[in-house]
Amino acid sequence: MTTATMSATDARDEPGIERTAVWLLLAFAASLQVSIAAANILLALTLVCWLARLVHDRVRPSAPPFFLPLAAYAALTLVSVAFSRDPLTSLVDSKQLVLFMIVPAVYDIMRGRRAASVVDVVVTIGAASAVFGIIQYGMLHYDNLGRRPEGAMSHYMTYSGLLMLVICAAVARLVFGSRERMWPALVMPALVVALALTLGRSAWVGASIAVGLVLVLKDFRLTAVLPVVIALVIALAPDTVTDRIASMFDVKDPTTQDRLAMMEIGAEMIKDYPLTGVGPNMVPTLYSQYRPDYAVNSINPHLHNVPLQIAAERGLPAVAVWFWFIATLTLGLVRLFRKGGDRVLAATGLASVAAMLGAGLFEYNFGDSEFLMLFLVLVTLPFAAARQPDAPSTARP
Repeated sequence: MTTATMSATDARDEPGIERTAVWLLLAFAASLQVSIAAANILLALTLVCWLARLVHDRVRPSAPPFFLPLAAYAALTLVSVAFSRDPLTSLVDSKQLVLFMIVPAVYDIMRGRRAASVVDVVVTIGAASAVFGIIQYGMLHYDNLGRRPEGAMSHYMTYSGLLMLVICAAVARLVFGSRERMWPALVMPALVVALALTLGRSAWVGASIAVGLVLVLKDFRLTAVLPVVIALVIALAPDTVTDRIASMFDVKDPTTQDRLAMMEIGAEMIKDYPLTGVGPNMVPTLYSQYRPDYAVNSINPHLHNVPLQIAAERGLPAVAVWFWFIATLTLGLVRLFRKGGDRVLAATGLASVAAMLGAGLFEYNFGDSEFLMLFLVLVTLPFAAARQPDAPSTARP
């Protein structure tokens, strides 16, 4: 019996409203790699159902410790909106803060062994998405920098980021799973090939760091496998992939030069607006005012670096709180891993954090809604799994 089957069996024994919330959240997790519109609808239904259950049971919501700095980050974002050059535009852009409610919802709905079923769903849909991306490359001519595999997503960067997170979950199941290792072993080649074909260098870096971390957590000697795998990928990869790999070490590459320009732009914005930043979604508006002559692109939607983007948009206090969030989250996951509970989920969470940070040095993935939703789901699941299935959200008032 698979984890997903056990979760379904458990759900049938729950009251109707809780059973509905479980199925809605599983559907939401499945839709994240298929359709952003469907994911938003299913998330809204999940949150409504979850809140209705809390009201019905007369209990307060609860969340893991890392939700506090996440809430503080949201508050500082709204402060930045108030001081933005265009408060209305910044406020509209800040609607993404609603996604933070994924954390208490997952923490409450997917208690106990239900949590593992979400990873089953994510890896399964990720495998199908990877196959679709390979078909796009091989048959539909998504085989160049101008047109890359994007799966069912609207952008190849989103697609590569999601594949990176799925690889985190699959590798953790393969390395730490006590059973059902065959499925992640079967889908791993497709995931790796699809990620390579996206030509997403930031996701390559993030995935490599994440896989290396999982291997270190199991046995440091296993890290010898990673360079072998990378060498095989390079040896078997088409020229478009190997050329892209070579560009990572070329200081004259236009994208490298443009990222250096973005670092300078971000630093100047922070210097002028250290406390509240220029405001959410104001970087493109002010980009030309700070753009140095050697910059390649006339405008960029963001600064391709998570801490730099947050500091420029929302100020130094906001980026400090964001680092508090990362530290609290990481320490919590390390504690769960050391306790020896569900190490698959804890390792998945730690790998996801490592992947996000590694890729986030070259891409503003924390601002990508699809990526952020899946990231928040995966890092919350270990904390939800540590709770008893019948644990209430809190004591009755």
